[in-house]
Amino acid sequence: MKMLQKTANTVKGLAVDAVEKAGSGHPGMPVGCAELGTFLFAEVMSHYPEEPEWPDRDRFVLSAGHGSMLLYSLLHLSGYDLSLEDLKNFRQLDSPTPGHPEANETEGVETTTGPLGQGLSNAVGMAVAERMLAERYNTEEHKIVDHHTYVLASDGDLMEGISSEVGSLAGHLGLGRLIVFYDSNQISIEGSTDLTFTEDVPARFDAFGWQTIESVSGYDYDELREAVKVAQKEKNKPTLIEVNTQIAKGAPTMEGDAGSHGAPLGEEEIKGLKENIGFPPEKKFYVPDEVREFWRDRRAELNDEYLSWQNEFESWQQSNPDLHESWQSAHDLEIPESLYGSLEELDLELDTATRKSAGKVLSTVMEEIDYLVGGSADLAPSNKTYQENMGEIQEDDFAGRNFRFGVREHGMGGVVNGISLHEGIRPFAATFLVFSDYMRPAIRLAALMGLPNIYVFTHDSIFIGEDGPTHQPVEHLESLRLIPNLQVLRPADSEEACQAWQQALEYREGPTALILTRQTLPYLEKDSEPEISRGGYVLKEAADPEVIMMASGSEVSLAVETARRLEEKDVKARVISVPDREKFFRSLQEDEEMLSPTSSLRVVLEAGVGQGWYQFIGSDDMILSMEEFGRSAPGEEVGKYFGFDADQFCRSILENLQG
Repeated sequence: MKMLQKTANTVKGLAVDAVEKAGSGHPGMPVGCAELGTFLFAEVMSHYPEEPEWPDRDRFVLSAGHGSMLLYSLLHLSGYDLSLEDLKNFRQLDSPTPGHPEANETEGVETTTGPLGQGLSNAVGMAVAERMLAERYNTEEHKIVDHHTYVLASDGDLMEGISSEVGSLAGHLGLGRLIVFYDSNQISIEGSTDLTFTEDVPARFDAFGWQTIESVSGYDYDELREAVKVAQKEKNKPTLIEVNTQIAKGAPTMEGDAGSHGAPLGEEEIKGLKENIGFPPEKKFYVPDEVREFWRDRRAELNDEYLSWQNEFESWQQSNPDLHESWQSAHDLEIPESLYGSLEELDLELDTATRKSAGKVLSTVMEEIDYLVGGSADLAPSNKTYQENMGEIQEDDFAGRNFRFGVREHGMGGVVNGISLHEGIRPFAATFLVFSDYMRPAIRLAALMGLPNIYVFTHDSIFIGEDGPTHQPVEHLESLRLIPNLQVLRPADSEEACQAWQQALEYREGPTALILTRQTLPYLEKDSEPEISRGGYVLKEAADPEVIMMASGSEVSLAVETARRLEEKDVKARVISVPDREKFFRSLQEDEEMLSPTSSLRVVLEAGVGQGWYQFIGSDDMILSMEEFGRSAPGEEVGKYFGFDADQFCRSILENLQG
């Protein structure tokens, strides 16, 4: 007990010194939760700093990412590759201790957090992945997947709407290995939570189907120990443990003060804090020798746990070579060569909506790749993502491949991030394109972390028709293209849809968004091999063209028809299909041949806002786009109303050429 407290006090000192040296940061939460964090790392969690990617490690998610110095201090003391010098460089350029935890920057950090609620949603995904892998790979003789996911969440995390979405889902699925510590310090940036947040949080989670443990002292190790014991015994419900803490606990004047949340405490306050905890006030970044010794002993215990698992894994591997091959393939995200042959033989309808052709491709992909799992936010019949005879993920049955997320788009985005982060399962998630806005914060974090999620966004333009402007995406395609490291693919026909799925599977450095139509599109005869890998290609060639048209998705067939009508007027037109605009732009930096000759009139057709296309054109060129909200009417009528038909395009282009 004494060493736990001395370690917790060490964490407090490291946290306030780092924030003070950086001149910015959040000292209050790390100081207030130092005892809880120390207890988890030193006594509860199964992890091994020398093998930070150990597949069966317990996961710790700091959903309250602003308290990053709590995590960094514990990782340093535990023995992860994070030095004292790194702590001194908190929030500095190229330091592995950024202001908020980043999964790709710091060994031992499981996920990038900071936007509140995201970490909790990721943790739900990790807990789901743990159950899925346990169902697939554990045998009667060997249990190689059997770990917990622990979360430290703040009042702010639980105010965010995503907490209710994923809390409800976790309760429905009975995720018994998910344990959330609710840091109930009753402080937000603006002051007491009484100003805005007076609900009974445990009662809410109880209604979600969670086990709840209320009013546990964050400073009584016996109470914490008993709460964790109760939580770990519950196998069929996730657990919320309400931990009562005080922000900046031990600070002489700022304990319990909202001012300690997001600013350095100041030298005098830090001096008083260190005196209160029995540390030498003049020493900065002080780690007592006995604390170092304590963690050396702890690492020896963790080494034994890891070696025990390693022996179990090797025995399992020898007894189950087929399972091990599947395990390795899933963790490496291998694509079997047989998939490409299966896709070549796939009999796709020529004239069909790209959501339908993509759905058939997905069925073939899932037959060949058993680690691909996903579903829709209650729109599977429309998104064409449900796979017959592949089972569903439900409580007590995680062997299925179909994941019913319910009407929880934001939660879905966060959960698939957690599944990807866990590794061993590759997730996809589907909804209407217009509702991608509900997922945007999670998509952004997926791109930031380089997660290989696949998003299936259907009903992609005003051509969905009767549902009207509330459901007709206008700005959404452009807004997704703005996210760095998000691959956005908008195929123009069934052939491109098949290639788009292949491209999505092969892209492992970040997420992919497949943008698909509701309406039927014609199969397009092509003058050259479709090269989605370049971002765009010449679909219809013309020698010395007077007009070069660029488009993606449903507008490509409009461009082809417009080109035909221009030719009737003796105007030669080339059509370039651009399923991946950002990659197309990069490819043009090396080869501008597709846009030659420069004297040609360049025309962009886009049934959405056209802002991002201006990089391809000059001041005399044309963008025929959608710069306002749509209308409710049959899709073809809506298109004509806004000028999206070949006759109107042809007239506009001829007028430009003539004058």
